Amino acid sequence: MAQAPRPTGTDSAARTPGTVPAARRDRLLRLGAPPVAATALTATVALYMTLVAFGNITDFGTNQQFVQHVLSMDTTFEDPDLMWRAVESRALQNAAYVAVIVWEALAALVLLLATWLWVTGLRRDAYDRARAASTAGLVMMLLLFGMGFIAIGGEWFVMWQSSDWNGLDAAARNVALAAFTLLVVHLPGVRRPGAGRGRP
Repeated sequence: MAQAPRPTGTDSAARTPGTVPAARRDRLLRLGAPPVAATALTATVALYMTLVAFGNITDFGTNQQFVQHVLSMDTTFEDPDLMWRAVESRALQNAAYVAVIVWEALAALVLLLATWLWVTGLRRDAYDRARAASTAGLVMMLLLFGMGFIAIGGEWFVMWQSSDWNGLDAAARNVALAAFTLLVVHLPGVRRPGAGRGRP
């Protein structure tokens, strides 16, 4: 009488209580992959920039005062050697504030697009377009908060001297967030351009 074949090592491992099936294990590993982290961080920054732009549009007056005080330098030490830098024209102050809001809104749109590209790219293991869009939006953030607020606002208009209208800490947090997300987006574990092309 013929004996039934013995289970192979793979079958027995799959049936062992407490083991994780291969398909589920692969899904768990995929959730911990760099592209998923890049997607989550890009989505977080996109939501943040969307709320920042929305807040400045719907509550125009609060940060309008901030920009006016920074540009007029009226809460600094008012050193005569520096006060020539002050912008006292209300029209120019408002134009600068509107430009900031427009830049924030554009950065938010680019990052929202990048988030959508990451989500769709996860299905195809193709991330070059998502990475490019994320990079563009994150660099826009770095320019706004790094060059605009820290360099120009902090040093040229000596915002660091003001105890009432000083946005350097918030700007530094935003630069750190954008820079960290940019590093994750470009991790070696995230597929390089061209990887995954031709896959369904």
